[in-house]
Amino acid sequence: MRVLVTGASGFIGSASVRMLQVRGYEAIAAVRRQTNNLPDKVRCCPITDIEAGTDWRAALDNIDTVVHAAARAHIMQDVSVEPLKEYRKVNVDGSLRLARQAAEAGVRRLIFISSIKVNGEQTGAGAPFRADSEPAPRDAYGMSKLEAEQGLQALAAETGMEVVIIRPPLVYGPGVKANFLSMMRWLDRGIPLPLGAIDNLRSLVALDNLVDLIVTCISHPVAANQVFLASDGEDLSTTELLLRMGMALGKPARLLPIPSTWLERGAALIGRSGFAQRLCGSLQVDIAKTRALLGWSPPVAVSEALAQTARHYLKHTNL
Repeated sequence: MRVLVTGASGFIGSASVRMLQVRGYEAIAAVRRQTNNLPDKVRCCPITDIEAGTDWRAALDNIDTVVHAAARAHIMQDVSVEPLKEYRKVNVDGSLRLARQAAEAGVRRLIFISSIKVNGEQTGAGAPFRADSEPAPRDAYGMSKLEAEQGLQALAAETGMEVVIIRPPLVYGPGVKANFLSMMRWLDRGIPLPLGAIDNLRSLVALDNLVDLIVTCISHPVAANQVFLASDGEDLSTTELLLRMGMALGKPARLLPIPSTWLERGAALIGRSGFAQRLCGSLQVDIAKTRALLGWSPPVAVSEALAQTARHYLKHTNL
């Protein structure tokens, strides 16, 4: 089976290509730039950009399944004058262009890597997001992902090509960037953090677990035209995550027990309420549907996934 992976030079895409090879698939990598992040002998198809006018026909030749991991990623401090317009160019228009040409080429199934931001930014106590929860995106990125989902579902109904949507929360693993990498640097340097009394619960998903779910959805018959949420199946508070990550790094976390209400008030005063919400608020996802329909469980435990992430960081941090 031949699988085209978009965003193949990225965090999720490159891991997907590697696992596809291990599982015996022929993976074709759609990339916008040269990369050393892929296994040897993987065929690469250069794609100049992802937008409404992109021509995917050569890349889609004789492809059975597409894993669409490419996207304009969530940007914490987006300075675009019209951020939703910029997200739509890639995440909506670009995705629908790919999907329509895939359907015309006879592709059987497209797997779309969406985001839990389609559901929203925060959950209440005992009320995790579910696959059938009413979408409630709060930012331009989440809105663009929802619009892409809706367009893909309409296209599936029109063409008969199967579409599978996966909404992950924060993805971590070896080579992780952004806030998770910053957290590891803080811990590695022994910086005291005022995060020792955060009583929240957040779902995360290890890269290996997400990619295992993606590969499962390639061939599973009941995955067709479904929406699945992804997680490790074990939710952590911010405090517990820091403690366990510190243990994995061999650098015990130095946490000060500052009440979360103080942090939230202080963050509001300096215009960083969103950052405080991500640290102090809860965001849980319920993967019961994913488990039940696919017979899938996360193959990697949180403790092992954190250890793998720490080992990679320690190996590469001084290079």
